[in-house]
Amino acid sequence: MRAVVQRVREARIEVAGDVISEMGPGLLALVGVGGNDGLEQAIEMARKLVHLRIFDDEDGRMNRSVLDVQGTLGVVSQFTLYGETSKGRRPSYGGAAGAEAARPLIEQVAQAARELSVPVVMGRFQADMQVYLLNDGPVTLWVDTEASK
Repeated sequence: MRAVVQRVREARIEVAGDVISEMGPGLLALVGVGGNDGLEQAIEMARKLVHLRIFDDEDGRMNRSVLDVQGTLGVVSQFTLYGETSKGRRPSYGGAAGAEAARPLIEQVAQAARELSVPVVMGRFQADMQVYLLNDGPVTLWVDTEASK
């Protein structure tokens, strides 16, 4: 499982011009599910996101998590994170999980984060979304559950 994570001051997600989710300060995570991912990776991704220390402490060091600062986590499904671009000019998405497998795992990431006491807002699975955000820093990171093994 992969995620591009941005520390945000605020974010909102729209579908067909309607706001479906919005949040104040926290993390916005664009999350991709790989073909070999399962429940273990979803729970691990949630744990990593909730405990990622990228918010400033009283000394200005990135030493606090979204949990510590009582922020919100935004979770948006992003299968294109598994786009393979090493050959040709058109990405191949063969490494991404199919929708039937990915949907419950994206929902599990959100549920596991909620169980760790972080408020969660979500995008709409398989929808054409417009994601607006104010990146704080800017701080943007790549998080991968495979990197921890």
